[in-house]
Parts: sequence; structure tokens; C-alpha cells
Amino acid sequence: MGIFILVLLALWLILAILGFVVKGLIWLAIVAGVLFIATAIFGWFKRQT
Repeated sequence: MGIFILVLLALWLILAILGFVVKGLIWLAIVAGVLFIATAIFGWFKRQT
């Protein structure tokens, strides 16, 4: 489960960077940022239990 969370975090980070680099895809960066934060919080709580 931990590796899956790390892969998702890496994927969201790549999509966020791609969204900022490619003009007109700022919405992709926003969505990826929100998903990155949600995945990080989910992973943090899974690690605590």
C-alpha cells in the first residue's frame, strides 16, 4: 500500500508540473495539486493506523 501511495504522489506531481509548463493546462495543475494533497493526507492517516 505504501508503494502505491508513493506512485500516486509521483504521478500527481508530474501532472502538476506538466500543467504549469504547458500553457492552457493550468486546470490540470490545480486538479493534480488537489489530488496530491488528498493522497498525502490519506497516506498519512493510513500510516498512523
